[in-house]
Amino acid sequence: MELLRSNLSRVQIPEPTHRIYKHECCLSFDTPRSEGGLFVDMNSFLAFGKDYVAWNHEKTGNPVYLHIKETPKSVPEDRPLKKPTLLAIGVDGGFDNSETEYEESYSIVILPDFVSLPFPSVELPEKVRIAVDTVLSAVGAERREQVALAAWTADEKKASEHALTLQQIKSGVVVPPSGWKCAKCDKKENLWLNLTDGMILCGRKNWDGTGGNNHAVENYKETSYPLAVKLGTITADLESADVYSYPEDDSVLDPLLAQHLAHFGIDLSLQKTEMTTAERELDQNTNFDWNRIQESGKELVPVFGPGYTGLVNLGNSCYLAATMQILFSTHSFISRYFSHQSLKLAFEMAPADPTLDLNMQLTKLGHGLLSGKYSIPVTERQEGIPPRMFKSVVAAGHGEFSSMRQQDALDFFLHLLDKVERGNNTRPDLDPSRSFKFGVEEKILCSSGKVSYNKRDDCILSLNIPLQEATNKDELEAFNNQTAGKGLEENNMSTDEIVRPRVPLEACLATFASPEQIHDYYSTALKGKTTAIKTTGLTSFPDYLVLHMRKFVMDAGWVPKKLDVYIDVPDVIDISHMRSKGLQPGEELLPDGVPEEVMETAQPVANEEIVAQLVSMGFNQLHCQKAAINTSNAGVEEATNWLFSHMDDPDIDAPISHQASDVDQSSVDTLISFGFAEEVARKALKASGGDIEKATDWIFNNPNASVSDMDVSSSSSAQTPAQTGLPDGGGRYKLFGIVSHMGTSTHCGHYVAHILKEGRWVIFNDSKVGISTDPPKDMGYLYFFQRLDN
Repeated sequence: MELLRSNLSRVQIPEPTHRIYKHECCLSFDTPRSEGGLFVDMNSFLAFGKDYVAWNHEKTGNPVYLHIKETPKSVPEDRPLKKPTLLAIGVDGGFDNSETEYEESYSIVILPDFVSLPFPSVELPEKVRIAVDTVLSAVGAERREQVALAAWTADEKKASEHALTLQQIKSGVVVPPSGWKCAKCDKKENLWLNLTDGMILCGRKNWDGTGGNNHAVENYKETSYPLAVKLGTITADLESADVYSYPEDDSVLDPLLAQHLAHFGIDLSLQKTEMTTAERELDQNTNFDWNRIQESGKELVPVFGPGYTGLVNLGNSCYLAATMQILFSTHSFISRYFSHQSLKLAFEMAPADPTLDLNMQLTKLGHGLLSGKYSIPVTERQEGIPPRMFKSVVAAGHGEFSSMRQQDALDFFLHLLDKVERGNNTRPDLDPSRSFKFGVEEKILCSSGKVSYNKRDDCILSLNIPLQEATNKDELEAFNNQTAGKGLEENNMSTDEIVRPRVPLEACLATFASPEQIHDYYSTALKGKTTAIKTTGLTSFPDYLVLHMRKFVMDAGWVPKKLDVYIDVPDVIDISHMRSKGLQPGEELLPDGVPEEVMETAQPVANEEIVAQLVSMGFNQLHCQKAAINTSNAGVEEATNWLFSHMDDPDIDAPISHQASDVDQSSVDTLISFGFAEEVARKALKASGGDIEKATDWIFNNPNASVSDMDVSSSSSAQTPAQTGLPDGGGRYKLFGIVSHMGTSTHCGHYVAHILKEGRWVIFNDSKVGISTDPPKDMGYLYFFQRLDN
């Protein structure tokens, strides 16, 4: 006790703004249920497993920790099963879900000697008791962030229109800090305080019979008193309180909540004891069983050990899981974040809060997946590890990946490689993202006979699927004739009966490298527009080649459509013929310089028909032009949606301008990081309304705009892959990973990874890992190949 008192200065009482970790170690995936429990630093409120807490003491000198240990509750083997009275699982009266229940125990531990003091204890200093009570009652940062990201259930709340005019009755009601009970029944949970009359009533009854008895909403129907706050969610952080508006039928913000609560004598030091609506809905969403998607009709054999650790689905995070499982099957990522970097080294290099450091969280994830520590059988399958901290740091600042909506696995792969490259900018020799990079060279042959060479770096080879190259055309024709003759629809047929096109991967690669006509190409040799021929090749071959199959296309009317097609992918491919050789003897380069007036013709112009239809609806002419331009003239519906979303923009009435000053510098910097020259980036952004993705497409579709700006090869200036720092080698590759997608869009459905490990294919379906008996090699969305060196 004296040792504890001598270290009281290193104990903090948490403020509402503190991020408190108490569910998962910052350096590993240890939890309170792990053998050594979890240690919460009572100064920084970071959590550490038993094997890592001493490192934190060495680094920070913080000696006082709250030790949290969860142990399974003992259940008598002869416990009688209750007869269910509700058609539900895991609720009172429902079916027993047989999940293990845990009980928590706590102690105060002082390092370095791990001196332990029991908690709770009246003998502990008051400061320690208050600090620990605050930690235990707070929402853990791990869960708080997850709730905040649950965009589909926890959309940003708006201030209620009833809050500012709320009339409160002087009834003399004083709400006690605890011991609440519904005024009309015996319910003691899910209670709501009406902010007008002070009535404490139970909430709505859920579909499964749980919840309240509807007394709060019935009170509103009788009195029309509009606002209620959920008891148990009120803390000093008033924005986290759950306020509900019955007229608006939604969770809202009450800007005057402190004043309204004071009317009933409520002290803001009340501790949070109830889940908010967003937290409860988050619980329901993440309980969905994503593990039901398996290889069709196959009984998979679970596999465990190093490299066979599953990833828990955090709610629509399968795109992340599938991508990371494959990346951590590559030598470059294994070496950088596992075999050549220990957890301790990453922690020593990390800032004060390691949860915010990408290097630390990638190392944590790498050790979690590859050590085998967490890949152990639990009943019939492993539990897997939850990549919460990694997702939080890699998605920081990104509007989509920081949400809990489904995302495109390709977009995430590119986003991650960009983050990794930036994180290793001081040591590019350690950058694992470079193993995916290769040079792309476009040769443009003008009708004058002169050429230009444009170069860029890329990480993926995105391939169109030439359906006309299908190898089963006779079967397709017979199937189409049969279904047309009988009036059958594919939706009414079994999967085995439907005939789909089969396109060889070689045909997709050939399409990428085949000559392409460019109409209205401005020739600096002819000083006018002509038709040019563009061919594309690779200047280097990466260690790992990623092929993206463009299965998602725009159908008639700009309707997204997924191609229902099989791709015949061999185990080994050879792309040696795709190597570009640069300027050849006898070739003459096109002169530099494109007149500015030619550039002006590339500026976007609003479609007059779309503008006319919008104007006829009553919209402003200028607004309509902006809507058409910013939606790439996609259609009236798209433009209308843009108008409704941007009516309040401060620059909505500003003239349409293409000046360089209108281009966001951060967007310019992003395109420069892709390998484009600054002037080209600015032109592309001006022509694309500032949209980076559209600007990238614009550059590739307007090669005449970049003749003088991008890297132009010549016999004297061409750089070898070694000079550019890109990996290079032979053109033979072996397939080792597949990310397949199920669903109609990249932003819905489910992603699964199949990886070739130790001579056998393994399926990684979130937390489920098993031996694959029939890997879907012909159904991939992303294919990962490893170069076979001579």
